[in-house]
Amino acid sequence: MVFDILLLFFAICLLIVGLIGCIIPAVPGPPLSYGALLLLQTTRFADFTGKFLWITAIVAVVVTVIDYVIPAWGTKKFRGSRAGVIGTIAGIFVGLLFLPWGIIVGPFVGAVVGELIVGRNKNDALRSGLGALLGFFFGVVMKLIVCIVFTYYFVKEFILYIDIRLFIIHSFFFTSQYFPQNAIPYLMMSV
Repeated sequence: MVFDILLLFFAICLLIVGLIGCIIPAVPGPPLSYGALLLLQTTRFADFTGKFLWITAIVAVVVTVIDYVIPAWGTKKFRGSRAGVIGTIAGIFVGLLFLPWGIIVGPFVGAVVGELIVGRNKNDALRSGLGALLGFFFGVVMKLIVCIVFTYYFVKEFILYIDIRLFIIHSFFFTSQYFPQNAIPYLMMSV
């Protein structure tokens, strides 16, 4: 029981760090939130199906991969050239060195610099940078939605376990005619 509570504590920490990781791109939010689901599964507090765990694993991996691709896609969608896309990707990696703002500004600056290097005018370069910035924000929203859904299932499964356990204790002990009523307070303290 102590080990289960310790795992539950670590799982809650992973959920919190996963939610923070939705905002700070260097921290992989969805995989950490998925790790929290796996930790909860190893305790007595949850009983997820294998299908659920596989689907959530795939979702976590896909969203994490898409999050790194979306800024470049946004650059391309806003009529950025190949140099703007390469600049966006370079900006993502350079931005990792200057957390937290570098990861937000990096794709924008990388796209703008990439466009200016190949001779595009300032307006086209800024539009390309805007596409990279919007792609970044879309990735943040997407990760946040996934982590909130994972958190919902985490809390739902844990509360369901507690509700079932309390229902069983209540229905067995409080309705039993053979159970001494003065023992109830002592049993409730052990729950």
